[in-house]
Amino acid sequence: MNNLLSSRRLLTQGLFIALVLLLAGCASKYPQVTSGQLQAEQDFDYIIGPGDKLNIFVWGNEELTVTVPVRPDGKITTRLVEDIQASGKTPTQLARDVEKAYSEYVKNAVVTVIVDEFVGIPTQQVRVVGEAAEPLSVPFRKHMTLLDLMIEVGGLTEFADGNKSVLIRNVNGEQQVYNVRLEDLIKDGDISANLALMPGDIMIIPEAWF
Repeated sequence: MNNLLSSRRLLTQGLFIALVLLLAGCASKYPQVTSGQLQAEQDFDYIIGPGDKLNIFVWGNEELTVTVPVRPDGKITTRLVEDIQASGKTPTQLARDVEKAYSEYVKNAVVTVIVDEFVGIPTQQVRVVGEAAEPLSVPFRKHMTLLDLMIEVGGLTEFADGNKSVLIRNVNGEQQVYNVRLEDLIKDGDISANLALMPGDIMIIPEAWF
C-alpha cells in the first residue's frame, strides 16, 4: 500500500512539473491581465481551515475561554465539547455552533470566535511555485496584490524568468491562465505590472533557459 501511495505521489508530482514546464514555455501565448483585473473585486468571507489558531471567547464564563488549534481533520476540542467541526465555516458560523453545543451546559451562552493565526482553506490561499526565493502558500487577505505576494516569498531567484511567469485563476468555475511581468515589477519597479490577487490564485515562476 505504501509503495502504491508513493508511486501515485511521484506520478502527481511528475504531472505537475510537466504542467509547469508547459505553461512556462507557452507563457507568451497567454493574455496579459487586463486593466479591469488590476483592481479586481476582492470581496470574500474568511473560511476557517486546518492549522488556524482560534480564540473561543465565552462571555461571562472566562474559565471556558480557550485558544485552540484547528486539527488536520478540521475539528477542534474545547473544555466542554470534543470534536466540533470548524474547517469550512466562517468564525461567525462556528460561534453559533459552539453556542448550540454549549447550551446543554451553559444557559444562554454567548460565544465569539476570533482567528489568531491564519492558514485558511486551499481555495482561499495564494500559492507560488517555481523560481521564487521561498515558494509557499500564503493565506489570501483583502487588498492583496502581486507585489505583496512577491515580498512574502522573498522575490525571485537568480535563475527565474520573471516575465514568463503565469497566473492561474478560477473565473466563474473555469481556470484562466494569464502572463504576468514579475521581472518588470520587481527589478524595474514598473507598477503597471502589479495586479490585485484573488483567493485561490496560483503563480508559476519558470526557470530561465540560458
